[in-house]
Amino acid sequence: MESDYDELDRRLVHALQIDGRAPFSTIAEVLGVSDRTIARRYARLRSAGAVRVLGGVDPTALGAVLWFLRVRCAPTASLPVAEALARRPDTSWVSLTSGGTEIICVVRTESEADSEALLLAKLPRTPRVEGVTAHSVLHAFYGGPDNLAGKLGPLDEEEIERLRPSPVPHRRGQLRLDDSDRKLLALLATDGRAGFEQLATVTGWSPTTVRRRMTELRAHGLLYLDIDVDWRMFGVHARTLLWLSVAPAHLEETGRALAGHPEVAFAAATTGPANLYASVVCTNQRELYRYLTTRVAALPAITHLETAPVIRTVKQAANQA
Repeated sequence: MESDYDELDRRLVHALQIDGRAPFSTIAEVLGVSDRTIARRYARLRSAGAVRVLGGVDPTALGAVLWFLRVRCAPTASLPVAEALARRPDTSWVSLTSGGTEIICVVRTESEADSEALLLAKLPRTPRVEGVTAHSVLHAFYGGPDNLAGKLGPLDEEEIERLRPSPVPHRRGQLRLDDSDRKLLALLATDGRAGFEQLATVTGWSPTTVRRRMTELRAHGLLYLDIDVDWRMFGVHARTLLWLSVAPAHLEETGRALAGHPEVAFAAATTGPANLYASVVCTNQRELYRYLTTRVAALPAITHLETAPVIRTVKQAANQA
């Protein structure tokens, strides 16, 4: 519950969203407390599952394709199918919506053959799956390194600037991963604040090489820092998925407008019957209604809207969907 957390918790989470690997001494200086207080507070929040810094990976940087799958099941089959999807290494988010008869999941496919096998062969033949629709992610307007804590956090502009890390110049070109890269990414996926010595031990590289390689992976857009948060800390409880249809000429401006809404945790242009998807979080159903009838209603290019309240999250990745 929100009452289980205090303002320092929220300020610390906001600081970690700005720079997940910032030294505790730097965070402590900005927040006006001792290093020991910040280290203790993060350890407590992390052990309670309230916040974790993670190394996120954008698979599209390696040519992979992300899909939103909407899987309709018989009521008694939805949870077993969702759990089976959650066990797959290529899924990053699995949720039950629409009274528990529909599963929404994010799936990564590495090639056209993988997409065909999953979408045309495997899922439709699963017992008690009644239908599948697939939406390929064309462009993300908000998500990945952009985290909702940046919208909800209490730090002011001066504090944000003091914590903001130096930008990493974007680099183009082919990026290839070897076994050491995969070990690096695997450890960061569980602990984005793992020290360079620990990462060096896992990869077999020197700490200097680890630091340089992390910079390269971030420059190519593959690696980013993210946080996994108990959103009740910010008074947020209800999560709802929106499928919107927008006139193509206005898709970009509408997507950017959605991305700026404080309620939006993720927004992307997609293929399929609806061409814009958003994941929104609100305090309660009353606030969801207010959001739909004010901010969303003010976007004139939206011609159709479908809402799907999330009733259970079976698997999640820090900041997708």
